[in-house]
Amino acid sequence: MQHSSSIEQLSTIKAFLKQTNNNIGKSVEELRNEMVQASAKLPKLPNVVFQKIEIGPINGEWVTAGDLVTEKEDEQQVILYFHGGGFFTGSCEIYRDLAARIAQSSGVRVLTLEYRLAPEFLYPTANEDCLFAYHWLLENGYSAHNIVFGGDSVGASLALMTLLSLRDADEVLPAGAFLISPHTDLVHLDGESYITRAELDPTGSLAYNQRIRNTYLGLGNKQLDEYPAILSPLRMDLRGLPSILIQVGDQEVLLSDAVRFTERARAAGAPVLLEVWEQMWSVFHLLAYMLPEAEQAINNIGQYVRTLLTRSQS
Repeated sequence: MQHSSSIEQLSTIKAFLKQTNNNIGKSVEELRNEMVQASAKLPKLPNVVFQKIEIGPINGEWVTAGDLVTEKEDEQQVILYFHGGGFFTGSCEIYRDLAARIAQSSGVRVLTLEYRLAPEFLYPTANEDCLFAYHWLLENGYSAHNIVFGGDSVGASLALMTLLSLRDADEVLPAGAFLISPHTDLVHLDGESYITRAELDPTGSLAYNQRIRNTYLGLGNKQLDEYPAILSPLRMDLRGLPSILIQVGDQEVLLSDAVRFTERARAAGAPVLLEVWEQMWSVFHLLAYMLPEAEQAINNIGQYVRTLLTRSQS
């Protein structure tokens, strides 16, 4: 995808991100606090309505933007959104702005899920919480063909893992999913972009992704001989998946995860659309208030969701 910000603007933004995203040696609590502080500085989108909700043992939040009119419950369309944050940071409040922008662009309500975080809750808690939320929607009158999964970073991984778990259990799948900068292999971390994009990526690194994996599994600095297969969707059977949109920046260490997954999924017959955004980094969408590329990427998500849900009705 083409970019429209100037090279000078992007260089300034990336330099700032590299400075503020130095995560080496920081505790989970420090990282959580930094994420809260950063999100609090974001300019707020007008006409956003949010409603906190309890989904069994999990907290969630309905986010509506603009003049969206909700239909009768059995006809309601919903985006079930799983936030990023490395399994150990992130919340509904932190992701409220991104959820609102996705709701506005798609005309569909977003339900953000506050799955339980590591290290307090280790694998497979987050995976189980995501499955629980989907089942909760079905039990409360929402039809699978009116549900779209969304997520960024490890939230995109959780969306993908939830699809695979539902497929393997022979359960009804949602209409589709959109994945922003997904980790498609949390186990091997062997994509070539971990090396080729190491200096370009202002927010991600191989070392940080090792920490993400090890924190979720409760490993510390230990390594396992065998990891849960679900943590490496890239190396699973990808047949039978619904439509998926993937957006990734061409300067992020996760680029290979997106490209390799797209190739393998298409070879297995899964309809996957890949957008690679020039000069962009992981989840650049969070800067949509100032970055034209981010605004356009979110608009593309909105169009994809509308097309997907229209198609699922026919």
